[in-house]
Amino acid sequence: MNKLDERKIIDIFQKKLVKDNHHEDVEIFRLGKKFGVIKTDTLVESTDVPPQMRPEQIARKSMVAPLSDFASKGVKPRHGIISISLPRGYPRSKLISLAKGFKDTSRQFGVKILGGDTNEAKEIVISVMLFGIASRITARSGAKQRDIIVTTGNFGRTSAGLGILLHKNRSPEKFRKLATNSVLLPKPRLEFGVLAAKYFSSSMDSSDGLSTTLTQMSAASKKRFIITQVPKDVELDEFSKDNHLNAVDLVFNGGEEYEIVATISPKNIEKIKKIAKAKKINLIQIGHVENGKGVLFQHGKKQTRVKDKGWTHFS
Repeated sequence: MNKLDERKIIDIFQKKLVKDNHHEDVEIFRLGKKFGVIKTDTLVESTDVPPQMRPEQIARKSMVAPLSDFASKGVKPRHGIISISLPRGYPRSKLISLAKGFKDTSRQFGVKILGGDTNEAKEIVISVMLFGIASRITARSGAKQRDIIVTTGNFGRTSAGLGILLHKNRSPEKFRKLATNSVLLPKPRLEFGVLAAKYFSSSMDSSDGLSTTLTQMSAASKKRFIITQVPKDVELDEFSKDNHLNAVDLVFNGGEEYEIVATISPKNIEKIKKIAKAKKINLIQIGHVENGKGVLFQHGKKQTRVKDKGWTHFS
């Protein structure tokens, strides 16, 4: 019997429950002439929360995950519902900090919380559902030959940050702060995504890992993605060397980097760069699209296949 991972479990439920499965990171339905957009995401303390994360940071992270999916689709979420399960005896002071985290994050990104539910559990479990309305939605399919592949930032930081927080990996001080902040204070690219998505031919949130994102976008578009630049900090090489890790593996197969990966027609690249500059986004051109299939990493004249080794639950 084949082992059930997260994607196979989702596929089983979608085949039984969803007639028109659109294979997107958000749920979409018709709302008159527009689209209703919904996203739900669940945070579980034992798998998603390092010990150093404060309650207000836990609240923020639980909201960042669905916010990032909205960002990649170019949709502004307007309302949210939050369900929280807490262990018995959870301290009042931490509960107040948790509530403050939800308040601050919802205000920062313009989301009005309508309500939710509470329950008792052996650990913290938070489910956040966001709602929005849009005239258009950028799909994960749609990449065309000669499109440019971009990301909204570098990768590998979160994996490095978790290594520092959980395993006390060595790191230069400047990179240490950058890496740990990527874990404790993640940033969805919502404002940029809402403004720029109209110029994307395809896009996805990258939180399951860059290799997974590129693989799924390539398959959905039925095009080959050629990666010519690894989006990473220079300090990641030093961190990887000091801790006997592979920097390229951290970049492609880490996960929980809430960046947008998109394809753009060359005629629109300057427009995207202008928006990125205004929103202080480090836009990185990492490759291009060709006819064919799969994801290839090109270094010099050599090409190697990028395998999907990103994060998935139950793996």
